[in-house]
Amino acid sequence: RRVSTDLHCEVLDVSGGENITELCKRKKNFKTTRSPRMSVEIPVVNARELMNAASQGKVNVIEKYLADGGNPNLHDELKRTALQRASLRGHTAVVQMLLEKGADINFKDQLGSRAVHWACRGGSLDVVKALKSHGADLNVRDKLYSTPLHVATRTGRTAIVEYLLSCGAKINSRDREGDTALHDAVRLNRYKIVKLLMVAGADTKIKNHEGVTAVQQVKQWQLDIMDTLQRLEKLREVPPENTSRERSE
Repeated sequence: RRVSTDLHCEVLDVSGGENITELCKRKKNFKTTRSPRMSVEIPVVNARELMNAASQGKVNVIEKYLADGGNPNLHDELKRTALQRASLRGHTAVVQMLLEKGADINFKDQLGSRAVHWACRGGSLDVVKALKSHGADLNVRDKLYSTPLHVATRTGRTAIVEYLLSCGAKINSRDREGDTALHDAVRLNRYKIVKLLMVAGADTKIKNHEGVTAVQQVKQWQLDIMDTLQRLEKLREVPPENTSRERSE
């Protein structure tokens, strides 16, 4: 993946505390800019390495980058930050470190997803809890109007669904198609999540934009399965000779 050229590290202040020899050795690896107030050096950043470190949970790399004054909200060409990548992979220590160093918990990628959406996709309850403790909105929506509860339901993250409900997440929020989390759970056969949602008081009468409730989806699914089975049965009843004859014609 080609990394955008504007993904550069923040200014690293190396003024003072170093001798001339050391500065000469390091000069080859840094681009130097000057301001009226102070002289600073900007390292040439490999953004891909930084993003990989977040995905792989390399705390030492992230720590060094932040200690050198790196931007905690650096993102890739899809506008996914290190925080979002670490959230997806379940690296709680990296998530905590980035948040403590000023990473924007509400930073939106190209799909409008926040770190909490990615944490729900990844399935790490510890990361979701860490984000919640730093003020993450558990009802925030992406460009598809999906909430973290929608995302956790679709990906089958039962423990996260249970946690979100215990925190008071809005259970009947509707996405761009008008589907609630219950619609998603029924459609994807998430039986345990269906049970959790029902016990928590999910409204079974809400209709999506097609005018279908979650319960009616079950009937429609059964009818579709029945239709498919009947079609397959008819195909099996066709004699082999007729089939080969039709192909030759």
